[in-house]
Amino acid sequence: MNRIDERFLELRLKGKKAFIPFITCGDPSIEETKNIVLELEKSGADIIELGVPFSDPLADGPIIQDSYCRALKNGFKVKDIFKCGREIRKSSSIPLVIMIYYNLVYTIGVEKFLKEASESGFDGLIIPDIPLEERGGLKELCEKSGIYLIPLVAPTSNERIAKIVNGAKGFVYCVSSNGTTGERSRLRDDIVDYLHRVRGNTNAPICLGFGISSVDVVREIRKFCDGVIVGSAIVRRINSSKEDAINLAKDIKSELED
Repeated sequence: MNRIDERFLELRLKGKKAFIPFITCGDPSIEETKNIVLELEKSGADIIELGVPFSDPLADGPIIQDSYCRALKNGFKVKDIFKCGREIRKSSSIPLVIMIYYNLVYTIGVEKFLKEASESGFDGLIIPDIPLEERGGLKELCEKSGIYLIPLVAPTSNERIAKIVNGAKGFVYCVSSNGTTGERSRLRDDIVDYLHRVRGNTNAPICLGFGISSVDVVREIRKFCDGVIVGSAIVRRINSSKEDAINLAKDIKSELED
């Protein structure tokens, strides 16, 4: 059983929701990324999403774009994501998911990338810029490598939802709004209906991300999903005060367990 499956099973048996923080690998360094992952795990994180810095991150807003720029200026290379995974696995079994743009995977070679990712201890893969029509072969290769290709569903997916989540494993990443990642003070008025539509088309856990930036937002939507993904709010705090990032993580986890 994939570590992601094990974690969601454990949470379901306890009646709990998943907290999935996103952080940028290599910002400010690989060593510090490893340390932050371990601290987030101690603070209650259930799964960690590690973003691979890219020069043209179309799905990401200014906060994550800036973190990618900092990591690239510090010399980050794609191979460093594997180094980071191996370092984390020396002291943690927390499920790890890579978020990466397809050009980087293609440049390395899909099978080589997946082999490295699997051997480095990763459990899932999110590729925001690969369309449904082109992911079939990739999904099969991922599963042969023991890695789940996590599907992303947007509020505008509508009649495509069933096709996007067909055969989903690990969890379904529900994008909370159109546009890029970033902190938002409130969510769409139709967010609950949207989550119900996704839930009606899959047995996989559904997790909401993009714009989940505060305890108040988590409180608003926790009943309607199996977990929340928090990125920009964590990344921004890491850049200014790692302690603030850890405190936010603790507050969100506490809210999910109330």
